[in-house]
Amino acid sequence: MKKITVSGKTVDEAVQSAIKQLNTTRERVSIKIVEEPQKGFLGLIGVKPAVVEVEIKPDAADEAINFLQDVTKNMGVSIEINKVETKDGLLLNLSGEGIGMLIGKRGQTLDSLQYLVNLVANRSSEQYMRIVLDAENYRDRRKESLEQLAKRLGTKAVRTRKEVILEPMNALERKIIHTALQEIKGVKTYSEGVEPNRRIVVAPASK
Repeated sequence: MKKITVSGKTVDEAVQSAIKQLNTTRERVSIKIVEEPQKGFLGLIGVKPAVVEVEIKPDAADEAINFLQDVTKNMGVSIEINKVETKDGLLLNLSGEGIGMLIGKRGQTLDSLQYLVNLVANRSSEQYMRIVLDAENYRDRRKESLEQLAKRLGTKAVRTRKEVILEPMNALERKIIHTALQEIKGVKTYSEGVEPNRRIVVAPASK
């Protein structure tokens, strides 16, 4: 984060000088007027310039990437981060050796990192940016696996006329299961329990 103090004949002149030195735009900085310009005796003697403090606003994407690099370095994992802008926000796809450590069991470590990244990235941002973390396309593979699981269990519930209770899942994974089972006739789904142990129940529709 860069911050400089600059003087000028007017506030605007001082601000423009600071923006030029920081190599940025007015929209990307916050401005604090330290001293207003003052005219001296007869407008000549003792003239005081305007003094402003100009600081580059933190960028949510940069904050997220810097945080991830620090965390993974401390974990002893070397990663590369691919940044992709999406209609919903930002996707950061991680790759590298030892990536499994960042994914964790059923993606729990990845989900925790994603939660922290969003907190850090948006702590000083004026506009909230939703950031999704992925690791070598783990989320797509997990989604496909959950959809296949949902269809198997849906078929089982219809065949046996008995409820099937799944393991606890986060809200996003539960949504994948619910959506996948909408395509199977004779099956209904609902969630029970309290986070983080909330789980889906797959049951025959007539039960």
